[in-house]
Amino acid sequence: MRVITGKYKGRRFVIPRTFKGRPTTDFAKENLFNILRQYVDFEGITALDLFSGTGSISLELLSRGASRVVSIENNLSNFAFLRTIQRALADPAWKPVHADALRCIQNPNQTFDLVFADPPYSLPQLPDLPQLILSSTLLPSGGLLVIEHSRHTSFAGHPALIDHRAYGAVNFSFFRK
Repeated sequence: MRVITGKYKGRRFVIPRTFKGRPTTDFAKENLFNILRQYVDFEGITALDLFSGTGSISLELLSRGASRVVSIENNLSNFAFLRTIQRALADPAWKPVHADALRCIQNPNQTFDLVFADPPYSLPQLPDLPQLILSSTLLPSGGLLVIEHSRHTSFAGHPALIDHRAYGAVNFSFFRK
């Protein structure tokens, strides 16, 4: 896993063989951030990375100047990997949290400019995820939500959907609160 640009550009982190998840490909991540530039100014934003996995999206946000990034990961070994990277970077703007993402959505205690969610594609609540997040207090009015999902999931009828992009098997849907 590598950081594409910003203050950590070129930094690489080896994902453990025991990692459980589906890391976002570099190709998809690079395209995601090219699109995000149209919607947000990374400098100083606050971001929440739900179902954080490797923390790849969190690292890219930090590298590009986010003032605060919270990464939520429920899998203990994946969370341990996040903590290893956190110690290596010693970036005070990053806070990995070992918690259930769905519970964090239901009981938010912070607000973020950007929420990125990369849930398991088989998550039963996936079709309801945009509404769960948008109806919570995680995002202020005008805040941006991005959900990574497979081509088998469509949010085409959602009233807050503002964009959708597909990169191979990886899809990103963008919502504005």
